[in-house]
Amino acid sequence: MVSPTLLVSKPVEAKATLVFAHGAGSCMREPMLNSLSDGLTHQGWRVVRFEFPYMARQSLTGRRTFPDKLSVLLDAYRSVVEAVNKEIQQPLLIGGKSMGGRIASLVANSLYNDDLIQGVVCLGYPFHPLKRPDQLRTEHLGSFSAPMLIVQGERDPMGGREEVDNYVLSDQIQIRWIADGDHSLSPRKRSGFTVKQNLDQAIRCVDVFMNDVCNR
Repeated sequence: MVSPTLLVSKPVEAKATLVFAHGAGSCMREPMLNSLSDGLTHQGWRVVRFEFPYMARQSLTGRRTFPDKLSVLLDAYRSVVEAVNKEIQQPLLIGGKSMGGRIASLVANSLYNDDLIQGVVCLGYPFHPLKRPDQLRTEHLGSFSAPMLIVQGERDPMGGREEVDNYVLSDQIQIRWIADGDHSLSPRKRSGFTVKQNLDQAIRCVDVFMNDVCNR
């Protein structure tokens, strides 16, 4: 597998590093991830972003393509963690937006049990595909061993508050709800909230979580 290109933020003095992956239809430089990286870097966290192989190809060719099969996505994430571990000392956390967060969660337990990571961060976890609430992606979350933060919009169509409150999830998983947020945490205009307010809240939630797990 070709080594992925890493986009690394450079805080003055990093408290820890967060490896963060993009969602299925967006690249590592999408505005939401730029805002997240800037906000966390300002708080003293190093953020390492990368692209899965299919998105790296898309970025080069400009031609949209479907995500790689699951085994390729998992191998790609593990290879990034391995590369980062060689260059950057602990502590290390992993995560991602939507699909990127799901892939991070699928590799997390083995990495955590091997003392390679200290936690997981996901923005907009895809608890099920769009309009398919019966096809849950939660089986591994019931016995999750690593500390995990999910920042979720209250009306996320891939897992809103009314749905997720009924799921059986590990005690290691914290969920922080973003008011009137959709899958990208964006609120409706009539809600009285703004995109910036919701993203700022998400950044605060991640900052608090990372401080907590890194100080245990």
